[in-house]
Amino acid sequence: MVDSTLPLLLKGYAWLPDRRRRSGGAPVRTRLLGKKAIALHGPAAVRFFYDEQHIHRHEALPQPIIDTLFGRGAVHTLDGERHRVRKALFTGLLQDPAAVRELADQVGAELERARAEWSGKGRVVLFDAMARVLTRAVHTWAGVPLDEGELKRTARDLIAMVDGFATPGPRHLRARRARRRQEERLAPLVETAREDAHDPAATVFRTVVAHRDADGALLPPRTAAVELLNVLRPTVAITWFAVFAAHALHRHPEHRGALAADDGLRAGWAFAQEVRRFYPFAPFVGGLAAERLEWAGRTIAPGTMVLLDLYGLDHDPDLWPDPYRFDPSRFLSGPVPSDALVPQGGGPVDGHRCPGEDVTVSVLATVARFLARSTYEVPEQDLRIPLRRIPTAPRSGFVVSDVAGAPAGHRAEGRDLSA
Repeated sequence: MVDSTLPLLLKGYAWLPDRRRRSGGAPVRTRLLGKKAIALHGPAAVRFFYDEQHIHRHEALPQPIIDTLFGRGAVHTLDGERHRVRKALFTGLLQDPAAVRELADQVGAELERARAEWSGKGRVVLFDAMARVLTRAVHTWAGVPLDEGELKRTARDLIAMVDGFATPGPRHLRARRARRRQEERLAPLVETAREDAHDPAATVFRTVVAHRDADGALLPPRTAAVELLNVLRPTVAITWFAVFAAHALHRHPEHRGALAADDGLRAGWAFAQEVRRFYPFAPFVGGLAAERLEWAGRTIAPGTMVLLDLYGLDHDPDLWPDPYRFDPSRFLSGPVPSDALVPQGGGPVDGHRCPGEDVTVSVLATVARFLARSTYEVPEQDLRIPLRRIPTAPRSGFVVSDVAGAPAGHRAEGRDLSA
């Protein structure tokens, strides 16, 4: 088998779907980073992949990804009881409906605050501006101290960790430096908080500080900093989806009315789900075969890297009719099987499934309604989304100008100058 690392870097999101087409839909066998790999596709593959008896995450993630995206000792690198105990920390923090609403409300408040700042500027790069909005919002909500003077640097660092995890070169080096800087910022805050036993605040920050692992011990301060970043970083990563939401409203302005209306909650949820399905985010996830496995009549040797196709599954015409048409209404006709929509991974909630999905959808719906209820111009710019870049975004970062709120009683409409 020829190693596919270079073709993956060159083709990005298109690499695995192209390989699947060439294989006639059969599981793709290849090598990545010199290691034997097999790529699986389909809802049944989701269930197979997230069965811990089949696939292990421990030692599966390449060290460059751990050193940028997740952090050493992070929950993503654990299995079994250690993973369940650590994962319970995140499910308790990120899947409580009241907490999710509070974070979405905080994002909404920060967006209103930002609107006043943006209205005084001729042009705003929405990607950068949204990153700062989400950074300030999640720190406030989580109770993590953040000086205003640290805001821009922290937002850039949280974005850099995501932007540089899947590529060699300068982006990857920036990601490593960003993680080191942010862990060094947060670890002393953990130590100080533990010395202040009189602080009764029930915040995400205090919960992580006080968390005890499966062995009953407090997390080392650096590990606690890693897990705090695994709340802060994914929330700020919603920046990519937020800009995709602006892109979708620009291309499909007919959805503005429903989002801007008073009943926009349901429309916002459907719009957010379709943004997650339609636009590229994670191409696939990987783990290691825990034992000799059988899949679709093929044997998978122990230790083989097993990839689960995410981008291809979210665009599978057998699951999503006309998959390259942006259509939020597909989420209003009934429940969607959790193993069919996997932009952030899949599997059972108590397994390795991303505990931040509810947060992502709620925050993204809030951003979409804010955009629909605002007026702004979209100057001529390069809005192409290159699929070879992981993660990707509109090349221009999505520039807007003359931002303002919609007049009372007026349906918000973006004034597109690039149409």
